[in-house]
Amino acid sequence: MHKHNKHSKGYDFEVLVANSPELETFVFTNSHGKSTIDFANPKAVKSLNTALLTLYYAVSYWEFPDDHLCPPIPGRVEYIHLLNDLLVASGLREDVTVLDIGTGATCIYPLLGQAEYGWRFIATEIDKGAYKNAQKIINKNGLDEVITLRFQNNPQWILNDEILPSERVAASMCNPPFYKNETEALEETKRKLKGLGKNTDTIVRNFSGTAQELWYPGGEKAFLHNYLYQSSQLKKNCFWYTSLVSKKDHVKSMETSLKKLGATKIKKLELSLGNKISRVMAWTFLSDKEQRDWNS
Repeated sequence: MHKHNKHSKGYDFEVLVANSPELETFVFTNSHGKSTIDFANPKAVKSLNTALLTLYYAVSYWEFPDDHLCPPIPGRVEYIHLLNDLLVASGLREDVTVLDIGTGATCIYPLLGQAEYGWRFIATEIDKGAYKNAQKIINKNGLDEVITLRFQNNPQWILNDEILPSERVAASMCNPPFYKNETEALEETKRKLKGLGKNTDTIVRNFSGTAQELWYPGGEKAFLHNYLYQSSQLKKNCFWYTSLVSKKDHVKSMETSLKKLGATKIKKLELSLGNKISRVMAWTFLSDKEQRDWNS
């Protein structure tokens, strides 16, 4: 994990429960004598992540329907720290605005980016229910002046109409849908539950997730290549376009496409969480001079 990730040493359940007593219901001592929760239980996972946000990120309100994706905080904030390193290395330290593509019902990246680095956000969402819930979270946490939420009517439009012609953002970030369809998503859930030694007869996703959050026609690869193409239509509006990429097999095809589209720099940033290795791909279309002159 990143050196600035507050969760690199695991969870201090004693401190978390003291600050969020409702979490205590889900905490137990495992066979190794350590406090933990059942990570296959969606309610336990939601309670833990709510407690983390309250204690470490000053988020006073974080409610959302149980059928929406419940993001694991350590992994989400890891992306934030990696992105900050990229921005700092590019001389982008102050007055940073980030575009969060598909913010979800939880508005998690804007909450974390604002808490950790004071970034402003433009957050987009295509699901009306998720959009309304994210706006409620923004309002109740008093962040409406630093987080602007925009509704996207066309699910094929990832960037179109979300960055206005006159706008410039330091970076975009995105956690793409992983699966091609519901069947693929359910099969992956069964595999994970089996690995946890759980009954797979009744499928319960520990991080939940609606259709629009979990799958996209053609899967992650199709989404990413649509994203790459649309970013090439807005070359001067964003310094660094970025995205999580769950499958390493997609990296090579992304690099090939980006070179054809005219990207001037392409970076692969490793995102490590315990034994799980993922990656963030970043690219820019700006020339060296345009990069140097960005803040002038």
